[in-house]
Amino acid sequence: MPAHAATPALSPNGASARLTPQRPRGRPRKTLLERDDGNRRADLLRAAAALFRSQGFAATTTRDIAAASGMQSGSPFYHFKSKDALLFAVMQEGMHSALARQRDSLQAQHGQTALRQLRALVHTHFQVLLGSDSDFVPVMLYEARSLNAAQHSELSALQAEYEALWIPVLNQLHATGALRAPVGLARLLLLGALNWSVQWFDATKRATVADLTDAAMALFVGESTVST
Repeated sequence: MPAHAATPALSPNGASARLTPQRPRGRPRKTLLERDDGNRRADLLRAAAALFRSQGFAATTTRDIAAASGMQSGSPFYHFKSKDALLFAVMQEGMHSALARQRDSLQAQHGQTALRQLRALVHTHFQVLLGSDSDFVPVMLYEARSLNAAQHSELSALQAEYEALWIPVLNQLHATGALRAPVGLARLLLLGALNWSVQWFDATKRATVADLTDAAMALFVGESTVST
């Protein structure tokens, strides 16, 4: 037995005394109430994102958000200190989700050509902007003026992290001649064009996210089908 190992305490009759049960290691399981709080917070974020996108931040009240979430008017303040804090949380959620989705899309294309990787990035970006549960990033694009300096700084760091995922792919395309524009300008123009789609895209009309992906690939690298 190692010198530092603890020896069980003995009872008067020589039997080992019962040791005090130890708490399991790691984080304790969340209670039903705590899990419900997490769900309520997510509901608030979704409701706020939808309202901020459709009505604008200034025109949306916390009463509107509470009603859309099925809560009492003061309930949002249990989760967020202010409407401004809720706006920032919406933007953070959107960027963290977008980052995770783009990393997954690139991982799925590992070892594939740069054209395939760019197609995956473009398609996922359109899904982030226009797909289901897609209100978060558009709010960030058009309501960032409502953030304070510290929030701007943190959000800018997330945006830089997101844009950095595109640079190696664009560099590869530039090296092969498939992308003729300078990489820095190409990134700005590409993301600017994709982001503007939230202003005009209508899912009830003919174009789909796949159609938009084909069009973007044809426009920027002259490739409208997946390259092998």
